[in-house]
Amino acid sequence: MCSYDCEEIWRQFEEAVVHQSSCNVSVEDYYQMFNVMPQIWPCNRFLFWSKTRTLMHSYAAVFRHFWTLEDTLVGYMFNDLIWCGQDEDSGFDFSSCPNWSACRNHPVYSLWRQASQNFAETACGNITVLLNGSIVNAFNRKSMFGSVELDNLNPQRVDYVNIKVVTDLKGPHIESCSHGSIVDLIQILQSRGFRWTCTDNDQTLMILQCIQDPKQSSCQTCANSLQHRTSLSSD
Repeated sequence: MCSYDCEEIWRQFEEAVVHQSSCNVSVEDYYQMFNVMPQIWPCNRFLFWSKTRTLMHSYAAVFRHFWTLEDTLVGYMFNDLIWCGQDEDSGFDFSSCPNWSACRNHPVYSLWRQASQNFAETACGNITVLLNGSIVNAFNRKSMFGSVELDNLNPQRVDYVNIKVVTDLKGPHIESCSHGSIVDLIQILQSRGFRWTCTDNDQTLMILQCIQDPKQSSCQTCANSLQHRTSLSSD
């Protein structure tokens, strides 16, 4: 079991952020912090996502073998937190920081860029990518997956990139494996030598949505299909 020096992690975190303005913390400023908290994750368990956060957490909870960025040590420590330093003060500012997407060198944005890069670089085996087919640009080159994680995946370490496109039960149905920006993603994967699969409306993902909103008509269709399969298997 790995052990970490929590005081050293905190010291390196302070070194990166304190005395810096809210838009002046780069990815490089966090290098030492990440160096003192290395992690290795098992292959075939990496789950990436974009604009599917709530469903991703439900999916990972059902299939407990998946690892997301939020399951890493840095993800566990910093998820949903906002922080920045102060030019003339020795402490942190937790109340008046700008939105973390307001500038490229925002301390929160820089930390997640480095965390995302590390996570993608260590990905191996079969990986899964969960994308939202109910929005335009389900695959967005400006997202953390599109701008950082995708570029740092290694085709010599990753066997298959398994894309799962899920749409909201109420719609709209905008993008799919054969339409929209996901086609661009597939072309990028092919050009870099990745093997891939793509699935629209994975049944497990639909069931997870139906648990939250069972009155949707598509949920009844799904239930009838499952009931039919059960009756066939019992015959």
